[in-house]
Amino acid sequence: MKFKIEICLLGLAIAFFTISMFFFGYQAGNGTFSLWTSYPYREYALPIVGFGSALMVAATVSYTKRSKNMI
Repeated sequence: MKFKIEICLLGLAIAFFTISMFFFGYQAGNGTFSLWTSYPYREYALPIVGFGSALMVAATVSYTKRSKNMI
């Protein structure tokens, strides 16, 4: 049961990293020269990466605790 939860957490972390890459690299239009208007979603990329990293750490800690109990 815990293995499925860990896999789901890792899958969600990978999904959040992928979404944040899209948000970081998305460029709205070529006619504007301002950084904030040409990259409108860049400010959301860092919190999404942080949340994905937290999910990855939670999955790693859960796996480590489970593997220590098996030994």
